[in-house]
Amino acid sequence: MLFTVAPGALCIFVFLVLPSVYLVGMAFLTNGPYGLPTLPLSLQSFRELAGFGFLGWSPGNLYTLIRSVWQTLLATALVILLAYPAAYYISTRPARWRPLMLLVIVVPSWTNQVIRSVGWMNIFAPGTPVSDFAALLGLTAPQMGLFPSQFAVIVGLVYNFLPFMVLPLYAAFERLDTEQVEAAKDLFASPMAVFRHAVFPQTLPGLMAGTVLVAIPAFGMYVVTELLGGGKATMIGNLVARQFAQASNWPLGAAGAIIMIAVTLIGLKVLRDLGRRLSGDREVVL
Repeated sequence: MLFTVAPGALCIFVFLVLPSVYLVGMAFLTNGPYGLPTLPLSLQSFRELAGFGFLGWSPGNLYTLIRSVWQTLLATALVILLAYPAAYYISTRPARWRPLMLLVIVVPSWTNQVIRSVGWMNIFAPGTPVSDFAALLGLTAPQMGLFPSQFAVIVGLVYNFLPFMVLPLYAAFERLDTEQVEAAKDLFASPMAVFRHAVFPQTLPGLMAGTVLVAIPAFGMYVVTELLGGGKATMIGNLVARQFAQASNWPLGAAGAIIMIAVTLIGLKVLRDLGRRLSGDREVVL
């Protein structure tokens, strides 16, 4: 038994526990002359993350955290709205077509994230049909384009994470008890009532799994926001990366990473409690 568990436990310890302990320790050190952490122990990195610097207080980092949470929630909600009908439609098609339809949704995610983001940059650039149509509707100024913008970031997030919601929901729809759906229809339930009482409770585990797969990586996203946001929709992942790569402030980057982990754990707890409440106090495994 020990020999079967030991390799996995060793990998978790080396690649997860040790880096996390090192990261936590780094966050409480002082920023050295070249950006490397050094003694003595200090809370300065957390003060800087809260916006306190040598010029006084600035809410910039706080805005970045709020923007990260908001963009993650918005992107996750849009992914759910698109994935539910897509997963249901695929599950109701003939069996021979379902693998092909799933493949069409999944194949784009096999391409490098940078390439996909550059593709959206070209689509939203000034002078493209999409940007010209947006200008015609008065959504943007002429020749301005839809990139860089917060809108482009949201589109990029939804596009990147849609497959991660469709697949769990499709698996849930595959196990759907259609007799409950037919019983609700026989009792003259409206379409919304059928979905609420017969479909939604059965697909809730897939929804919860998909939400975790979408929200957690979206909250720490770097590539999409860096390329499509152009500094207008910076998220906390960009803030952390810049401290290590450009600003040479490793303790501040480590403190930001700890905040990311803390917000993620809080989100998982909220999601678990919400899933238990929606499922009638039944345990929803995340």
